[in-house]
Amino acid sequence: MSYEIQKVLPRVTFVRDKLPLKEELKQQVEQDRKEISDILAGRDNRKILIVGPCSAWPSEAILEYAEKLKPIADKVSDKLKIVMRAYIQKPRTTVGWVGPVNQPDPYAEPDIEKGIFYCREMMIKILELGYAIADEAVYTHKKGYFTDLYSYLAIGARSTEDQEHRIFASMVDNPVGMKNSTSGEIETGVNSIIAAQFSHVFVIDGQQIKTSGNSYAHLVLRGGGGKPNCNEKTLKAATEMLYKKQVKNPAILVDISHDNSLDLATGKKDPLLQPQVLEQVLVDMEQNKQLATTIKGFMCESYLQDGGQNLNSCNKASELEYGKSVTDGCLGFEKTEKMMLALAERL
Repeated sequence: MSYEIQKVLPRVTFVRDKLPLKEELKQQVEQDRKEISDILAGRDNRKILIVGPCSAWPSEAILEYAEKLKPIADKVSDKLKIVMRAYIQKPRTTVGWVGPVNQPDPYAEPDIEKGIFYCREMMIKILELGYAIADEAVYTHKKGYFTDLYSYLAIGARSTEDQEHRIFASMVDNPVGMKNSTSGEIETGVNSIIAAQFSHVFVIDGQQIKTSGNSYAHLVLRGGGGKPNCNEKTLKAATEMLYKKQVKNPAILVDISHDNSLDLATGKKDPLLQPQVLEQVLVDMEQNKQLATTIKGFMCESYLQDGGQNLNSCNKASELEYGKSVTDGCLGFEKTEKMMLALAERL
């Protein structure tokens, strides 16, 4: 076999015993899941805003960001359900750093055991600040270490056609956003929703199980193939497809980052365009009642500083700019605050 066993990881029960979730936080997670589900189903008229850094690292900057954002999140809570991005797993188009759960120090050797404890401790501290947490389900076999913490999960553009990820979405207890494929094509994402909403029988952890299906699986539009897919024509087509295929609780979240924030003049992603993307979607929603009903919220990549930086530009973590993304570029804090307040006023 072309692999070697480097170490045996601790059992999920051991990790949860070492870093337990207090009863009041368990109740908070359950309430957050319910509120997000209610928004997706139209029982709550607020919109969802999933906001935070592209990748949740380093923990001290993530927690500083969370503390700074909390007063704003509280201020807009009557209009927006704020969910903080705590993305500890990062998909890569080819190779690269895959997030703190695998490599809590990007300049050291991968250490998944250390990463599990590093990420769980950070995420519990985010919960203690009063946030709901979102992550992307990249490595489904690590589910047990963190699933009790999540109120929201995303299945990324590279994973949305993968059968295991679709089945995983059908078995978890929280809403799951299924993204369109990297090409920008929407029907793949809709088909993923249908698969996630159905029950499946498969093998996991040496057991044959039957999933219940996830009624709150929904579509996330993030652009792709070098172009956005959040214009009015595409949003209308996506909405019509959801209804035509009889998706339960038809809902769309618009990711205003990724290929939806492309600078069409240069063909490059510009995170600072996110407020403009949001503004155009809001205009379309104001002019089309069906879009206003079906679009249940937005995703935004935001951090302490504007833009991003390359891990390869430094030799150690201490040389990096504090609070600036090391993966996709982000919208800085001040611009995020202004955008959030303006969004709440429009709703």
